[in-house]
Amino acid sequence: MHIGFEYNAQFHNVMRVTHPMYKACNASAPLATYTTGNDTINITTKGHHYFICGAPGHCQAGQKVDINVLRTSETAPTTAPEGSTAASVPSAGSPAPSPSSGISLSASKGSLITKLCLAMAGFAVFVSDRDMYFSWNNICYVAE
Repeated sequence: MHIGFEYNAQFHNVMRVTHPMYKACNASAPLATYTTGNDTINITTKGHHYFICGAPGHCQAGQKVDINVLRTSETAPTTAPEGSTAASVPSAGSPAPSPSSGISLSASKGSLITKLCLAMAGFAVFVSDRDMYFSWNNICYVAE
């Protein structure tokens, strides 16, 4: 599975962090930092993967994501049961999440849901059957 982040690199970045760092919005020692504005990250392991925007105050304002990968390409069936991809996000008009919340996604490669665009203030999530794309700027597109 690939995860893509699109953002204005002049104002944002993407940091891969541990769970405690994610909960605290701590960007002091990230596992990895991405700064191009168009980053693609390959996810090869099951479990939670945590990402935040490291710009001051951005994570606290809700620019953070917890991606829970249920299956990797080695374990994914050719078709997953309907409903195996779920997302829980506030609606576009709702306030940004508190620092301890954020977005939680569960995804499996080969899902029956081929396109989904979820947006909230300052953040968008795009899910296709193989890849996820994120934007700190609410620019909505779905890659085929």
